[in-house]
Amino acid sequence: MLARPLALSLGDPAGIGPEIVARAWQSLRHDGPPFFVIGDARLVEHSEIAVAQIDGPHQVNAVFGSALPFLNRPVTVVPQLGRAEPANAPSIIAWIEEAVDLTLGGFASGVVTCPIAKAPLYQAGFRFPGHTEFIADLTASAAVKGTRGPVMMLTAADLRVCLVTIHVPLADVPGLITSERLCRTARITHEALQRDFGIREPRLALAGLNPHAGEDGTIGTEERDVMLPAVAQLRTEGIDITAPLPADTLFHSEARARYDAAICLYHDQGLIPVKTLDFWGGVNATLGLPIIRTSPDHGVGFDIAGKGVARPDSLVAAIRLASDMAQNRAQT
Repeated sequence: MLARPLALSLGDPAGIGPEIVARAWQSLRHDGPPFFVIGDARLVEHSEIAVAQIDGPHQVNAVFGSALPFLNRPVTVVPQLGRAEPANAPSIIAWIEEAVDLTLGGFASGVVTCPIAKAPLYQAGFRFPGHTEFIADLTASAAVKGTRGPVMMLTAADLRVCLVTIHVPLADVPGLITSERLCRTARITHEALQRDFGIREPRLALAGLNPHAGEDGTIGTEERDVMLPAVAQLRTEGIDITAPLPADTLFHSEARARYDAAICLYHDQGLIPVKTLDFWGGVNATLGLPIIRTSPDHGVGFDIAGKGVARPDSLVAAIRLASDMAQNRAQT
């Protein structure tokens, strides 16, 4: 059981965040980790669940079994579902900041973020590609045990993948696969598997960039010239990592049993297997930070907001994973 509850930021109020938060609480209220929501309670109060407005995280455990705890932070404009409202961007950003501050201050065990839409935030001056980079900036002054992130990890069922590059054009990826970037990603992943997942001796699998992992330089030289030297360096540091492996044979069930996390080089190389394996239950976790942070692995769902069809599976999984990571980190 967590000593302190998890802090959830509500995400874009015009999306499916309020729906899936309510359904996640219904799923977890009796046997799940306790959490509270930072956001506009009015967006959930119209649902069939009970909402309890609280003054702080210390009140969560007393009410969690009977009502969804809310730190009520109203938006400027109650939005029309499915339509982003730029005027609410400062509130959305402030909810994330408060969740991070409460966790850094020791009042929450970790942060779980509901999806945000980037375009309206950019109109308000938001300068980060997404949650991952924003939370890394918010925690930049806090000490980190080990190598500082962020590294994006996606999980589904028994698969964990960590990304060397994230939201960049595919044409830019080869130039970004440097020995320094690859080693840093592997170090952060190795340390997080030990600290946050309780794996004493992590095994990493490295995906190749080119077909057949370059086939000794005949189908691309990145594996031979950049990746193999990085692997050699990591092994001298005691990190168990494979040579670059063909990505097309890395994700079937027998292959997954041979490693604890796969290092993937670009966005779709990692996310396609994750979403194929468990489309509804994938989780995004940020590694290498002084706090725990997870999120559902999907977007704001403007097209289905308010229609009663949004599934909470990924948010439930993100809450459970954040709880497990926080407990492992506390023990280590």
